[in-house]
Amino acid sequence: MSLQVVSAASNSSLLQPGFSLLNFGGHVFFFGQKGWPKRSCPTGVFLLDIKQNELKMKPAFFSKDSCYLPPLRYPALCTLRGNAESDDCQYIIHGGKTPNNDLSDKIYVMSLVSKNSKKTTFQCVEKDLGGDVPEARYGHTINVVHSRGKSMSVIFGGRSYTPLAQRTTEKWNSVVDCLPSVFLVDFEFGCCTSYVLPELQDGLSFHVSVARNDTIYILGGHSLQNNTRSPSLYRLKVDLPLGSPAVTCTILPGGISVSSAIVTQTGDTEFVLVGGYQSDNQKRLACNTIVLEDNKIEIVERVSPDWTPDIKHCRMWFGCDMGKGSVLLGIPGATKQLISDANYFYILRCKGAEEDKEEELTAQICSQTSTEDPGDSTPFEDSEEFCFSAEANSFDVDDTDTYNEDDEEDESETGYWITCCASCNIDINTWVPFYSTELNKPAMILCSSGAGHWVHAQCMDLSESMLLRLSEANVKYFCNEHVDLNKGLQTPKKVVHLKKQAMKPLGKKKTMKLSTPTKKSFLRRLFE
Repeated sequence: MSLQVVSAASNSSLLQPGFSLLNFGGHVFFFGQKGWPKRSCPTGVFLLDIKQNELKMKPAFFSKDSCYLPPLRYPALCTLRGNAESDDCQYIIHGGKTPNNDLSDKIYVMSLVSKNSKKTTFQCVEKDLGGDVPEARYGHTINVVHSRGKSMSVIFGGRSYTPLAQRTTEKWNSVVDCLPSVFLVDFEFGCCTSYVLPELQDGLSFHVSVARNDTIYILGGHSLQNNTRSPSLYRLKVDLPLGSPAVTCTILPGGISVSSAIVTQTGDTEFVLVGGYQSDNQKRLACNTIVLEDNKIEIVERVSPDWTPDIKHCRMWFGCDMGKGSVLLGIPGATKQLISDANYFYILRCKGAEEDKEEELTAQICSQTSTEDPGDSTPFEDSEEFCFSAEANSFDVDDTDTYNEDDEEDESETGYWITCCASCNIDINTWVPFYSTELNKPAMILCSSGAGHWVHAQCMDLSESMLLRLSEANVKYFCNEHVDLNKGLQTPKKVVHLKKQAMKPLGKKKTMKLSTPTKKSFLRRLFE
């Protein structure tokens, strides 16, 4: 095992505890940045370019038919392959935290659409689920099992916020362990089914799960209720017959009491377990080799790398699997640095030089790494990270434009995040899509008053149909503040007056004269 220092660029502040790594086509991509995405990379997904021990980040893009994907931290991720021989894969993303600390219960499927030397494009689709849908959570795991020619996803563990009915003023945002239920998710029909197993008594989070064929092994994890790290080793076996699925659980000996560990795959049946915590105030510097065989797991201790003094003495660490025996590790930088959230990064290679070659990896891994969340009752208040396996080890990528956070404009004053009017309520930190046409930035429309200025369609109370009509029609639009002024400046339209024809004179009016006797007889007959 070898440890290599990586010098990160100025944008390394985006890599904070809770990030995830994805591998498409042999390239590693970063997901789950700190804060909401900026205009330079609205997707929040970056290609990690590591050359000559220097880490750079390059923006990736989404296709037009993609859904909105927030920058989720501490989600559960795993790969979904069409078949064991195929290199093409999709990633399943479930749960996680948004930059506003809201928990997500959505599930997304991300796949690669195209990649060239200048641009990488993904498609992200949100899946609709029914039945026993898992509640919003983070710090859990998801794996794919295969049985009798069918496949299903298995979700277990994690944490969620205290239910509203049980919250108090003092602990309004406190978190609790999710119930130790096992969820089977059928992506073909979008159905979820939950199972309660007597062997699983306590909720677990930030555990390690390794799947092979129809079996999942769950190792370690932390329980908030008992404030313990489970020494148990669980084996979940999923049978998928023509009828209802069957899930069984067996408690095996030989577990490890650890949380926040990282697993990387070094062979078809061999994995390496590194990192994590063995107690509230003590990191776990030991490493283990995990060997999976048919219905059998073997865990043995292996020689640890030569940890640097910075790693040995730091209070916390975090990281993620880069695939094929490599792990990206991060530790906090010195407090005297100008950038308060800067970190130091290392690449840990668990395979020897003679073993570092291309090989098929058929097992699927999903592991969680974490110190605890700010505000939790556990001691790790500074960090909470998630880690999973990404089957990648190729860092030599084509040179493209590199994202640099220092080049970002202040988007509170320019771009999409301006204050367009006195009643504008669009905030980069709290905004969510309002129209179906929005993806990762608010819809805007040009006001034609004066030199013209942009306003948010949502602030103008425009309906979606009106917004589409204005975008398609070649007409001028005036915002709410200038529409009356524009009407006053318009030249009145010329009014066409109708010509009135002169009326012909009717001539002299003839009057009838009555004599006095005639008047009297006329009046008498009138009143009779």
